[in-house]
Amino acid sequence: MDSLIAASARALATGDALGALKRVALRDDPPALALRGIAMAQLGEHPRARELLRRAARGFGAREELARARCVVAEAEVALAMRDLGGSPRLLATALATLEAHADLANVLHARLIAARQWLLMGRLDQAAAALALLSKRGLPPSLLAVAELSSAELALRSLRTGPAKAALDRAHEAACRAGVPALLAEVADTRAILGHTAARRLGAGRDQPLRLDEVEALLTSEALVLDACRRGMGTGAAWQPLARRPLLFALAQALAEAWPGDVDREALIARVFNTRRPDETHRARLRVEVGRLRALVKRLALIESTARGFVLKPLGGREVVMLAPPIDGEQASLVALFSDGAPWSTSALALALGASQRTVQRSLAELEATGQVRSIGRARAQRWLSPPLSGFTTILLLPAALPIE
Repeated sequence: MDSLIAASARALATGDALGALKRVALRDDPPALALRGIAMAQLGEHPRARELLRRAARGFGAREELARARCVVAEAEVALAMRDLGGSPRLLATALATLEAHADLANVLHARLIAARQWLLMGRLDQAAAALALLSKRGLPPSLLAVAELSSAELALRSLRTGPAKAALDRAHEAACRAGVPALLAEVADTRAILGHTAARRLGAGRDQPLRLDEVEALLTSEALVLDACRRGMGTGAAWQPLARRPLLFALAQALAEAWPGDVDREALIARVFNTRRPDETHRARLRVEVGRLRALVKRLALIESTARGFVLKPLGGREVVMLAPPIDGEQASLVALFSDGAPWSTSALALALGASQRTVQRSLAELEATGQVRSIGRARAQRWLSPPLSGFTTILLLPAALPIE
């Protein structure tokens, strides 16, 4: 490695992208192209960075498979930063095998972390958890360790486990301080701030109480029977019954929960559930059918009994009924609340959950996407919608740190 390449790599390892470019900006040999690509990625010029990294990988060729694999890993992280998740996973898997064969531990761990972050961005929390569990954090450079802990924190927050999330953020802050990278410190601070934001509201007994994430977690793990209008379901403790894709049943359960401990008139239930002002015998028959379906779904949690005027919700064990609502009211608020489980949603599923037309949902999604409140992956029928990542996943490419600087 010549002196300019070594100096450029050292500059990139400390986050000095402009200093790195000053040394290799006019060179077109593969090592210089790779370093220029990483510098452009750190400056946020992701399309240009991807082009330079691809040129570097072609320049290294088949004989320099280790350097080529490092470029593939770096390009995968650029794609991650661009939220381009449509690439083939085989390239990253092949690069990972090459890095393992050459005992390049730093970049092996880096590639595995990229795979875990991809699962997180796609809303596949189980796969992300499995990938992070396989990631050995021993020997990780501080910058990469900070990103790994941020990923663990996001996974915990999306799973409503605030205790592990706080612990992961503390470790991320410590690692970011050791790395000395301002972007990482800012990202940890931004993620920590989420813990203090209003995540939901507790309704009932004439009050509207804002709740933080830790308060929501405590409520969901309590003995109370919670009607969750954010994730559209009902549960108590570990028992949970989703109703997001059963809008009629959710509307029925919500009406009963709002009236608890009293009952709800049949005519009022028909007007709310079926959206009609002129009920007839067919509506009353349909109401009996829907009540029967709801009764069967929530039998582990509560009873739904008939009264002289309508129906009443009676939680098992004499539990209290609590309602959780989105932080703000309105159609878009309900739409955003559905994404709180971190899972990908199709437009048709969202329309079904909200009881609205697909066109109405599409318009709302376009508005929310423009303001950065939701994001999409895939195209056409494979398109899915998710909430944005809790953190921005700072791009800290390890290719310079992995190069032998002598």
